Amino acid sequence: MTAHYRYPSSKHDFYRGQWYNPEKGTYLGRTPDSWAKIGLFYLIFYGMLAALVAICMWVFFQTLDPRIPKWRDEESIIGTNPGLGFRPMPDNNEESTLIWLQGSNQTNYEKWKMNLMGFLSKYYTPGMIEKGNVPTKRCSYDEPPVRGQVCDVEVRSWEPCSPDRHFEYHRNAPCIFLKLNRIYGWVPEYYNDPNDLPEDMPQQLKDHIKYNITRPLERNNVWITCVGENPADVEYLGTVKYYPSIQGFPGYYYPYLNSEGYLSPLIAVQFKRPRSGIVINVECRAWAKNIKYSRYDRSGSVHFELLID
Repeated sequence: MTAHYRYPSSKHDFYRGQWYNPEKGTYLGRTPDSWAKIGLFYLIFYGMLAALVAICMWVFFQTLDPRIPKWRDEESIIGTNPGLGFRPMPDNNEESTLIWLQGSNQTNYEKWKMNLMGFLSKYYTPGMIEKGNVPTKRCSYDEPPVRGQVCDVEVRSWEPCSPDRHFEYHRNAPCIFLKLNRIYGWVPEYYNDPNDLPEDMPQQLKDHIKYNITRPLERNNVWITCVGENPADVEYLGTVKYYPSIQGFPGYYYPYLNSEGYLSPLIAVQFKRPRSGIVINVECRAWAKNIKYSRYDRSGSVHFELLID
């Protein structure tokens, strides 16, 4: 079958489907006046829509404070029970909690040292934040901070847990740093009465509170203990030292009010003579009356493994 081509019978047929029609003076089916009117309509329409969105956002942000969370306590996602964290953490596997240390291998222990320094850098240069310098205060139990002040964390005095001594990683006596997660407005309820301590509190901490802390005011701390999870782990873990020697987070760091430049208090835990060649399960726990503890879901505590080669 042969196809036949039909020539246009008129100029109307020739320009049909084209973008410009000279007979009607239209562009894409509309005259310039029509295009101007519809363009003006959409300009006004989307301009008013953008203005409405901007007004709604402005009203919304008036209800928010940049430093005070809208949802707090039980209404927030994190609730009222602070968790405990540790550093350094394995950087090649976020799900791993194994600290595998080889004191005779410089590459290995330098890796852990640099991992830890990435976290501690702001503690060694206190007050350095993105917006500039924030003055820090040397706080104490007798001179707690006032609102807006930021307390220094004196990590530089925690020998031997210092970068100059490689945090003792090269001696297979590692220092692990602990911190309590921030919850806005949370105030600890202290175990500050030596005659009213929980039965499951380790005897070492009970004796420390009763005999080593003589001033009642200095007992206002969130206490910390690190022990082996199982009887065998307790034997393999060996001697544990805490820096600062108060063995806890001083109460004058609380409540956390999101002050600019705030640094969470830290405690360094040194394991002096852990058994080598064995994976040791370690549990560190925070002690306060309003910190709920559960080994099952790790509430109020943190777990990690220590392997010394």
